[in-house]
Amino acid sequence: SVPSGTTVAPVGKQSGSDTVLLQQRLTELGFWVGDADGKYGFATTQAVMAFQKYAGLPASGRVDDVTAFWLQAYQEKAHGTAPYGTMVEVDKKRQLLFIIVDGRTVWTFNTSTGSEEPYTAVNHKDPSQIESGDAVTPSGLWKVERERPDGWWEGDLGRIYRPKYFRGGVAIHGMTKVPNYPASHGCVRVSVPAMDFIWASGLVPVGTPVWVHE
Repeated sequence: SVPSGTTVAPVGKQSGSDTVLLQQRLTELGFWVGDADGKYGFATTQAVMAFQKYAGLPASGRVDDVTAFWLQAYQEKAHGTAPYGTMVEVDKKRQLLFIIVDGRTVWTFNTSTGSEEPYTAVNHKDPSQIESGDAVTPSGLWKVERERPDGWWEGDLGRIYRPKYFRGGVAIHGMTKVPNYPASHGCVRVSVPAMDFIWASGLVPVGTPVWVHE
């Protein structure tokens, strides 16, 4: 259990010393924020959004009174549903991504999966081609098959950051926009800083199982 030793203030989206304590508390609870530097940036907004989704609160990315209360009240570290094994678990219903090692969730991230809407778009690699389909992140047990290292890569449907592909062209990748709802063409988005951490940590090498479920 992780009882709170710090008071979490309703900082909204303000940077400062209270935000350092917020970041430390999110880290204790297993939500990745990067450095506890007091800056209320993209990574902290994403971690707050992930906590709000996990706790069943409106996922605004802002720390209001209710969010501050529950951040302090939660007694256990966030965890996925996989009881054993090492994998990435993508929970489409809650729009959360869990990194699980030997049955223990080590980190929880905000994610945005396929919008499940039909789409038609110009192929970014070949503008003479039109891509169409349903924006679905396929449920099932897959594994990371290939990856593209540093930087942005041109996919058929746009630029993606440091992707780890787990089924054909569907990848876990970094993005500058990771909203609180399913918005992708089918890929699993996390923030750019989160994707840098996933690479740096070595937790999701090629061959890692990826379990996608609703």
